[in-house]
Amino acid sequence: MLNPLARAGGSLPRSSRTSARALAGDANPEAKLWGGRFEKPVSAVVTKFGESVSYDQKLYEKDVMGSKAHSKMLASCGLMTQEEMKAIHSGLDEILSEIEEGTFVWRSDREDVHLNIEAALTDKIGDPGRKLHTARSRNDQVCTDVRLFVIQEIDSILRKISSLQIALVQLARKNEDIIVPGYTHLQRAQPLLLSHVLLAYVEQLNRDAGRLRDCRARTNYSPLGACALAGTTLPIDRHMTAKELGFTAPLANSVDAVADRDFLLEVLSCLSIISMHMSRIGEDWVLWSSEEFKFMIPDDSVSTGSSIMPQKKNPDPMELVRGKTGRVYGSLFNLLTTCKGLPLAYNRDLQEDKEPLFDALKTVSDCLEVTKEFADNVVFDRARIESVLEFGHLDATTLADYLVNKGVPFRTGHDIVGKLVGIAVKKQVALSDLALSEFQDIGGTDIMGEDVYEWLGTANCIAKFSSYGSTGRACVEEQLKNWERQLQVD
Repeated sequence: MLNPLARAGGSLPRSSRTSARALAGDANPEAKLWGGRFEKPVSAVVTKFGESVSYDQKLYEKDVMGSKAHSKMLASCGLMTQEEMKAIHSGLDEILSEIEEGTFVWRSDREDVHLNIEAALTDKIGDPGRKLHTARSRNDQVCTDVRLFVIQEIDSILRKISSLQIALVQLARKNEDIIVPGYTHLQRAQPLLLSHVLLAYVEQLNRDAGRLRDCRARTNYSPLGACALAGTTLPIDRHMTAKELGFTAPLANSVDAVADRDFLLEVLSCLSIISMHMSRIGEDWVLWSSEEFKFMIPDDSVSTGSSIMPQKKNPDPMELVRGKTGRVYGSLFNLLTTCKGLPLAYNRDLQEDKEPLFDALKTVSDCLEVTKEFADNVVFDRARIESVLEFGHLDATTLADYLVNKGVPFRTGHDIVGKLVGIAVKKQVALSDLALSEFQDIGGTDIMGEDVYEWLGTANCIAKFSSYGSTGRACVEEQLKNWERQLQVD
């Protein structure tokens, strides 16, 4: 049986192999009694249905961090002794080592990562371990763990975004003089420098990174000490634990602290937008790699073949990047649906936040990594691009600008150029192949002169662009240098 954590995605500690064995077919060997209120243990079916340790064990490191900070605060506030705190820290260190070495046995009757670690700690050190849960609940504990985990994962994804941006800037620099057709409606529109197209992806990724940084800032507040929902009557110091764990401050409202999953919805929204951008890159590159375009040639190392058609060379990584977008969207809508009908404060439904979160984080991380690998291993077929570049009258809009420079209203110029394009289409020639007399018949001898040919052809078009952010060579060079400085591109 597949370990649910593996299905949820993410790198697993070696202990996951142990936990898979320990959890598989678990018949509730030590059915849990929930304290003095209960006279019967939880049934095996309910235990299996309700456990989350098969996937939330991923939070083990953050759980240990939170427990250390919490016990340090309890000792500082006189709610446990320094000796008890030291015993707790020593026991937690042992458990952490066991988990990382793969010898820790995760038990489904202990339900989740929190109870597994706390119970194992009590098994090791006795009564001091029973003090650890003073002035906290699993409600604030899990929120703390997940916030710490999300912050770590955001930082990792930000690094991968930067790596992909660097790869795109390097690819742009390597191909800075290539002109490609630009498209709207997937119809040929105007000529573009290839470097300009590649930098468009860099800009999109930069906004993605900005959204993640904003999300990180809002995530970086501590729920610890909010307890179940009301806080505590005990003399704790939430500011101390917040500082100890690197949070900006404690969350101000204890109900909100345990009920809120806005930070997860926000990170999943950010990941969905990243996935959308990655999918658009994938779509472009799948098209560009096709025989119909043949602008891009992926290396064999980032391509796959066909089981039946020996001639095939498929850009499969980018197809998968495109395909996985729906999976990330699904994670967002999964959690939105979970949260939309919940009363305050904590509800068990919120256990369902982790699998979609883990899966989306891993999916986006993998897509960023493989797209960088793809970008590092492609070349552009300059001869092929040049051979098709003049098809589609990409210089038509520039010709309209020529007329504007001659004092012709743009809409009038648009009509004139449309008629000239019609003539060129009928003759199956480029605009630059028309005779001057043909230009003058439509546009007038007082307007159309020999200088019209300086505005025709893709190279001449590129040379005429000068507005900020345009595809003109000087503009693109400025942007390239800006990104090279910003990203510290070698």
